[in-house]
Amino acid sequence: MHPAKAFHVDDRETLLAFFAAHPFVTIAAAVGGRPFTARTPVVIRELAFGEVALDFHLSRGNALAPYVVQGFRAVALATGPDAYVSPDWYGSEDQVPTWNYVSTEAEGLVAPLSEAEFVALLDDVSAQEEARLSPKPPWTRDKMSAGRFEAMRRGIIGCRLGVERLEGTWKLSQNKGAADRAGVVAALGNHPIAGLIKTHNA
Repeated sequence: MHPAKAFHVDDRETLLAFFAAHPFVTIAAAVGGRPFTARTPVVIRELAFGEVALDFHLSRGNALAPYVVQGFRAVALATGPDAYVSPDWYGSEDQVPTWNYVSTEAEGLVAPLSEAEFVALLDDVSAQEEARLSPKPPWTRDKMSAGRFEAMRRGIIGCRLGVERLEGTWKLSQNKGAADRAGVVAALGNHPIAGLIKTHNA
């Protein structure tokens, strides 16, 4: 995460909503003496006592998969829109190029899902993403041939990241004056970052 406090976001509901809106995340971990990443969709789980987890799946051929049973620490990174910011857009002199962006990190221990949790994950991630395609009738595994779901499931492994740290970076020109921010918004036009700068700095 960006070290500057001006860009730091720690509101739990805001950050979980960001994961819900950007569920295709990067899982990053260092195991067996090497760094690895994987890309996968997550489903947010609200657990007992206010705990939260991110459930996801990996191909059994993924380099991280053999380590899931023993467990490992990882970071899940969700990213939103980003934009390069030219110094020419500011009214102030002697500025440097930068990048505005929004992202959220969840850190914790990754462990395997039970069989029931794994099946629920696969159904839930499909339902989650099919809902975004409305009014298309949702796809469900009931449309698959008998035995096909079970055969496909053997090629993947279900995982849960128990969230211990949750924080975000909303780098949206908060460290600039109103005139400089207005210059960035005008230059970016309809870019999503322009809208975020306006709403976040209102």
